[in-house]
Amino acid sequence: MSRQVQGYFYLALAMLTVGSTVVASKIIASGLPPFTATALRFALALPVFFLLMRASGARVPKLSSHDRLILVIQAGAGSVGYTTLLISGLSLTSAADAGVIIGTLPVVAAAVSILVLRERPGRALLLAVALASAGVFSIAFTPGATGGSLAGNLLIFLAVICEGLFILLNKRLTADIPPLAQSTLMTGIGFVVSIVPAIFEAPVHGFAESAAAAVVYYALVPTVGGFLLWYAGAERVSGTEAAPFTALAPVSAVMLAFVLLGEPIGFNQIAGIACVLAAVSGLAFAGSRKKFIEGK
Repeated sequence: MSRQVQGYFYLALAMLTVGSTVVASKIIASGLPPFTATALRFALALPVFFLLMRASGARVPKLSSHDRLILVIQAGAGSVGYTTLLISGLSLTSAADAGVIIGTLPVVAAAVSILVLRERPGRALLLAVALASAGVFSIAFTPGATGGSLAGNLLIFLAVICEGLFILLNKRLTADIPPLAQSTLMTGIGFVVSIVPAIFEAPVHGFAESAAAAVVYYALVPTVGGFLLWYAGAERVSGTEAAPFTALAPVSAVMLAFVLLGEPIGFNQIAGIACVLAAVSGLAFAGSRKKFIEGK
């Protein structure tokens, strides 16, 4: 197996783990409150990241007060905000609907950059936004058809916006922080941010062992394992080759919801996932084409 093919394999596995977080969050939502589950996720993942940093010799660079503030906001939005909103939304809506909405992340992140940084959008991005919007609308207006809900879908979309803000804020960092060190920081800060509201959080009726098992899975497989798989793949291929693999996350989420949770998949969800895949693929193609032209 060539190094490039190995990279593709690792990237595909990484995105499959990302898609599985939707199913895990659906299970968590039935037995644990969102902040408690989030704090537990970070508490389990943090020691593993510390061990990885020690083994690899990774170090956190000296950070300015500006970068420290950015990291705290990033952790609050992208780590805690995303996870708690995802779990809260999945207590109301179906995992299949959530999978479609989460697939819009690359497009939402690009749109947030335009709105905040005032960048001029190209035609490819405008088309991607239109396609992604069509995908979301296809399930938003008929949420009851497959066990979804408008309120739950809205919470999932807010989670995506939080993750989009995380990506945007990453561009504002002035220090060059290694990926492993940044993931460790996000996990540690996320734990501190989530533990306070978790203390005052009302428990969900009864304790479900399946929810606890799902938290352990979320912490160790998508959070730590997904990180290792993604960067193992990313170092073997170019950035333009890696980008299209993000489209696998919503597909795996919808399929796992069908296989593991037995959720029905209707025409609206199939149409939605098709629109989202077209949007993400178009955005990735436009980015790779632009880099090719600039490199000529």
